[in-house]
Amino acid sequence: MIKVSVLYPNDEGSTFDMNYYADKHVPMIQKLLGDAMKKFEIDEGVSGPAPGSRPAFVAAVHMYFDSTDAFYAAFSPHAKDIRNDVANYTNLKPVTQISTVRA
Repeated sequence: MIKVSVLYPNDEGSTFDMNYYADKHVPMIQKLLGDAMKKFEIDEGVSGPAPGSRPAFVAAVHMYFDSTDAFYAAFSPHAKDIRNDVANYTNLKPVTQISTVRA
């Protein structure tokens, strides 16, 4: 299994609409990618390592797929639509990482 993580750095002066992200953007991705996406998790940054410190990321989504091939096959046809929606909730440039999930 692989995990596709899309992280949003908590940059000064950035904007991020968590409600839009959680209620519209991620559900849109789920609908477009269908059964290829096994599950997803949304993170909202609340703190860094010290109490009251700024979190490194304002938000992240972690999406799980059987393989990188399954992810690319599902994502590629919809990449433009998904990317075009980013401006509706943030001015940040997301960082993406694909990882192997180990138990």
